[in-house]
Amino acid sequence: MPLPKISEARELSDEQLAAEIAATKKQLFQLRLQKATRQLEKPHQFRHARHRLAQLLTVEGERKRAAASQTPKEEN
Repeated sequence: MPLPKISEARELSDEQLAAEIAATKKQLFQLRLQKATRQLEKPHQFRHARHRLAQLLTVEGERKRAAASQTPKEEN
């Protein structure tokens, strides 16, 4: 199974992006639990999940920075 592409993450809406981030974090938790109880069969899933989470958080950060730069800042 190849690593997911960041272009797939960029196609998601904001709501879908937030849901994917939550799901990936939950998946990482489950993988850590399986590892602790020695039930983990596919250790490469850690790499895939961490890679996917990094992609999703990168896209979220890009969108936040883009939104912040588009809104005019009020100076007092």
